Amino acid sequence: MAITKRDIHPELKTEIAGTPGGEYIKRCFACGACTGICPVSRVIPEFDPRKIIHMAILGLKERLLASDALWYCARCRTCTFVCPQDVRFSEVVGAMRELALESGLVDISKLEDIGRLAVVDQARCVGCLTCVRVCPFSAPHVGDEGIAFIDPAKCRACGICVAECPARAIRLRESEEDKRIAGDVVSYARAI
Repeated sequence: MAITKRDIHPELKTEIAGTPGGEYIKRCFACGACTGICPVSRVIPEFDPRKIIHMAILGLKERLLASDALWYCARCRTCTFVCPQDVRFSEVVGAMRELALESGLVDISKLEDIGRLAVVDQARCVGCLTCVRVCPFSAPHVGDEGIAFIDPAKCRACGICVAECPARAIRLRESEEDKRIAGDVVSYARAI
């Protein structure tokens, strides 16, 4: 796919850097160490942290922020330990996700469908705050009406809230393919 002048938004890198966690993008010189160690890229070849950073640097805003690849990152921080510039890709991708949600370039229902977002069944939620207490990423919140909701920018689809919800009001969609990929990622991570 050819890149045209209309595709380029030079301010994208600055936008990302201005979002909490995104400031680390300024350190990256695209060496590829992150991609070489990433357990997700081993089992999902289209996920390439270096290409994601490269799209941001080039200013390919729509392509980057609408990309499914942003949501494949497990945010495990494995790449942080090998990066010679201390770029915290997991933090940068978190900032990119926030921008994607703010820009409206990502469909939240699609995130639910691919299992990258926990979903609250409002009819079953009792507002007990268990999900708020147990989530290490501060993704669940309880609204004014006393019903929980999940912040898609913070949710890492870890399943802790699903397991702990006493009302069984939270679900995380997971296909057989997702389970296979997760197993492959875990196997690879244990091997390194």
